[in-house]
Amino acid sequence: MNLAKLFEMQAALDRHIETSHGLEKEDLVERKVLALLVELGELANETRCFKFWSVKGPSAEETILEEYVDGIHFILSLGIVRSFQEAVTDWDSEESTQKELTGQFLVLYDAINTYRMKQTREAYRRLFMEYINLGGMLGFGADKVETAYFEKNQVNFERQEQGY
Repeated sequence: MNLAKLFEMQAALDRHIETSHGLEKEDLVERKVLALLVELGELANETRCFKFWSVKGPSAEETILEEYVDGIHFILSLGIVRSFQEAVTDWDSEESTQKELTGQFLVLYDAINTYRMKQTREAYRRLFMEYINLGGMLGFGADKVETAYFEKNQVNFERQEQGY
């Protein structure tokens, strides 16, 4: 996966949004963190991994992948704000300490909150790597994520042009 290309594409989308909405001088980190938390919740909801009371299975893979990629947009954007693009150079997942999706989602909520409080390169790297680990647990490899990111990035630009 070409992470540099994803960061470049995300930076262009961020510039477009910030310019269109007059947000060039705003610090958007808190809003982006909250957006990421919301997207992570939407992703968890689509996997249904925590819904022990229900027999209904997860949503279709394409729906889960789209929600996953929505999170990638905000993670990339957070890295750009603090110039942490070099903190993660490849898409290789690390050994996750979690064996179940529910635990990995909770690890990610913690990583996001830790990043919010510290905003260090290491906190960003941990957040990114834990998200990659989640993708691996969901069965999403680098190529699939990259393709889905390219598609969703284009949709996001189109939405901005249509007054989303």
